[in-house]
Order: sequence, then structure tokens, then C-alpha cells
Amino acid sequence: MQYGYNISVINSPTNYIQRFINDTYWERWGTGLDTPKITLVWTFIVSAFSLGGLVGAILAGPMASRFGRKHTLLLNNSFLFASAALVLASRWARSVEMIVAGRLLVGVNAGVSMNVQPMYFGESAPKHLRGAVAFSSAVFTAFGIFLGQVVGLTELLGAEALWPYLLASNALPGLLQLLTLPWFPESPRYLLMDRGDREACVRALARLRGGVAPPEELEEMQQEMQEMQKQRQQHGDSGSVSPWALLRDRALRPQLRTVMAASSAMMLCGNDSIYFYASSIFREAGIPAAKVQYACVGTGLSEFTAAVASNLLIERAGRRRLLLGGYGMMACFAAVFTLALVLQSRGVAGMPYLSMACVFTYILSFGVGPAGVTGILPAEIFDQASRPTAYMIAGSLMWINLLLVGMMFPLIIAGLGPYCFLPFGGVCVAAALYLGRVLPETKGRTLAEITAEFDKQGPKGGKGSMEPGSLESGVDCPLTPLKALDRLSPLEPLTPPEHVSTLEPLYPLDPPAAPLDVKPEVFPGIKEDLLSNNQRG
Repeated sequence: MQYGYNISVINSPTNYIQRFINDTYWERWGTGLDTPKITLVWTFIVSAFSLGGLVGAILAGPMASRFGRKHTLLLNNSFLFASAALVLASRWARSVEMIVAGRLLVGVNAGVSMNVQPMYFGESAPKHLRGAVAFSSAVFTAFGIFLGQVVGLTELLGAEALWPYLLASNALPGLLQLLTLPWFPESPRYLLMDRGDREACVRALARLRGGVAPPEELEEMQQEMQEMQKQRQQHGDSGSVSPWALLRDRALRPQLRTVMAASSAMMLCGNDSIYFYASSIFREAGIPAAKVQYACVGTGLSEFTAAVASNLLIERAGRRRLLLGGYGMMACFAAVFTLALVLQSRGVAGMPYLSMACVFTYILSFGVGPAGVTGILPAEIFDQASRPTAYMIAGSLMWINLLLVGMMFPLIIAGLGPYCFLPFGGVCVAAALYLGRVLPETKGRTLAEITAEFDKQGPKGGKGSMEPGSLESGVDCPLTPLKALDRLSPLEPLTPPEHVSTLEPLYPLDPPAAPLDVKPEVFPGIKEDLLSNNQRG
């Protein structure tokens, strides 16, 4: 919720904070700032949230491994309360820097929670409800966006005198979490696999399942625990995987590429830029200034509605279909939006309202799939040891791309004009094509089944396995020496050289009277190879 709330709540007081920037500069230096410099400072305030999110994404993995999922979310509120205090004191201290620091800290809070909360849900939910439970992250993100827009109306906290209280109002949901979350259980998988506390795992699982821990779930976790033991042998006693180790792991590269592509596309598609600069977009579309704030509220309501609908559909439609369908629809509406802006620039009547409709449908399409499915993927396709690091890498890419888009979007609007959404449409097309090729359906599947699908894309043999014809050094040896004989053409009778022409021609040997006694465990397939080649001598 904090992520969505702090993306949208900054839009309403734009003019008030820009005026505060100019007044503060005048008080300090005796001169004002021109419009481009004010815009530059304002863009830095907006983008500080993304920079803080990047820091939070980097901290999320180590914090989740050391403190646990639940306690990390509780500790994370310290960043939020510090941010609220800085923003509240900024006007009294006449300090723009305090606003920047406050946005940076609330970004850290959002960056941690955006990674740890889906991890907590994904590890705690039963398999048949895993998608719907994890998708609730997207529902509350959309709800946060909508709530931030509503609170920012001039009738509520959107007045000029109240903008510090508007920016600090994010502390109230944090206080609610701080009072309620301690009563909930820790992730059962974390308790078993990271802390090795089976009794606590059973108790937590029983609380989450209505009083009884299902034996099949415990068995599944036990199998995953065995895989975890292999990870501990490879990566040390902690069992956690470092980012560099995960990047070098060839067996997990298909999963990592998929998550990196999905996380990058989620930000590069330009959806969140609409919330950063919603007022500017609607003014460019020709919406009257008095109605812009209500149009902005409509965008948040659109994504919230789509997220709720997708939450009900995800266990029926599946992750893959929602993700690809969302990007496909976004690409179509980006093209229509571009056409509407071009016709609007040429004075065609009715185009401003078509442009606004395209913005709504673009956000609806985003809420259908990419908004929620992207956050589920690392929890479903990575094992316990790799999951925190996978979330850290995916989250870092997400925040880096959000920072780039937030900084570049005003320049894109200025440079491309009515064609400003074409690059975003291109990202949607590329994401749909790539993810459609590499992403298997994960609905209702165990980690082993999902991993088997990805292994078809990765290096043969997978991690820590030896197939016939492959060497431990990693060099692919497609044929064993005996199988290589199978590539020879059927043998003809051998004719001796001229100087031994008196000898009879050599023919293949007769098969032995008794079968060969070869232990198959010595080398898979060697008995079959010998039996198929014994006639060739």
C-alpha cells in the first residue's frame, strides 16, 4: 500500500511544493528560480522516492534472511516514521532538503515492503490459493494509489496549508501495521528452512490452515528442505545465495532472465509515470484545470478495479495468460492513445476525451496482469535459498527503471509531443513476445514441476546433475565412446590389403553365447551400448 500511496500522493501538492521551493530559495539567496530550475528540483524530489526504493530493494534480501519476513516488515516502519517526521518539520525549518530526505526514506520503506511482503505471502499461502493471496499485493498497491488521490483532493488534505500533513499521512497505515502484524505467524517455510525450527513451522502452518497443519504441505516443504541442504553445501551454512552467485548459476539463468525482464517491463511500460505526472497528462489532453484532480482519481479507481477483478481470476486464468494479455492490451491502447494525441494536435474535435479514455484503459490493462503477476513470479519459480536474492535483483531493476522513467518522462513529452507513448507501447510488445516465449504457466504447480519446465531452456543436466555424455568440468560430451560407434555405417566385410590377399575376408564376430554381465549403475546405458556394439568387434 505504501508504494501506491506515495506514488500518487505527491501529484496533488505539485504547485504548492514548487512555490515553497522558490520561496525558500528567495529567503536564502535573495533571488528566485526560473521555471526550468524549479522543475529540476521538483523532479529530484519525485525521483528521490525511486532512489530510496532501490536502496530498500537491496536491503530487503539480507533483512528477510536475518530477521524473518514478518519482523522485517515491522522494522521497516522505522523508515516510514522518520520520513513523516522530516516532512512535517520541513516547512517550519524552511528546508527543501528535508522533503528530499523524507521522500528518500519512504522510498526505502516501499522498496523493502514491495519485496518482502509478496515473499511472506507466497511462502505462507496454500498452493491452490498462492496466486490469489500473493496478488493481493497488487490490490493494495492499487488501493494505495486510489487512496492517495482521494486524500489529495482539495476538499480533504489537498489545500496549500495542509501539504506537509498530506505527505506525512502515510504514517497512519504504518501505525496500523505496527499494531496488528505482531499477532500474525511467521512464514512457515522461513521457520523450517532458514531457522530449522520444525515445531514453530508446524504451529505457524496450523494457525494459517485453521488449526491443523496439512501433512502434504509438510512433505512438500521437507522435499524443498532437502534441496536447501544442497544449497547450504554450495553457499555456506546460511544457505542464502549471494547476488553474484545467483547471476553465475547457469541452472537458474532462465528463471533469472524471466524475472529481470518482467520487473524491467513493469516499470518501462510507463504506467507509473501517469501517476507521477497525471495532472500534466490530462492538461495536455485538454481536460479543464478544475476537473484534472477528479480525472486523476479516476485513474487510481481504474487500476484498483482491475486488480480486484484479476485477483478473482488469477487462479482460473493463470499467471501467464493475465501477464501476456495485459501487455498485449497495453500495446494496443498505447497506439490508439498516440493516434488520438496526433489528431488532437491537428484540432480534431473530441480527441481530448478519447485520450483520457485511452489513459484509463491503459491503466486497466496494467492492473489486469503486469501489476500483480510480476510480484508473484520470484516466489513461485525460485527455491528458498535463492528467493530473497531473486527479489533483491528484481526489485533493484524495478526501482532503477522507475527512476529512469520518472526522470526522462518530462523530456520524452517535450521531445516527442503526441508520440510520447510510442516507446512505452514498444516495451509492451517486446515484453509480451519475450515472456510468451520463456514463461511457463505456474498455476497450481510445485517448485519441482516449474523448475523442470525452465530446465528445458537452461543448460542440459541442470545444477549438480550428471547425464550420460556430460563431463564434470562442464564441457559437453554428447557421445560416450561406445555410443560413438553407433554413428558408424553398418560394417561391410573387411578386405585385407594386397600383401595379405591370401587371408580370408574378415566378417563381424558372432554374438557371445551368454549375455554380458555389466552393472548398469557403473555408467547409465553402458550395458545397452555393449549389447548393441558387440557384433562389431
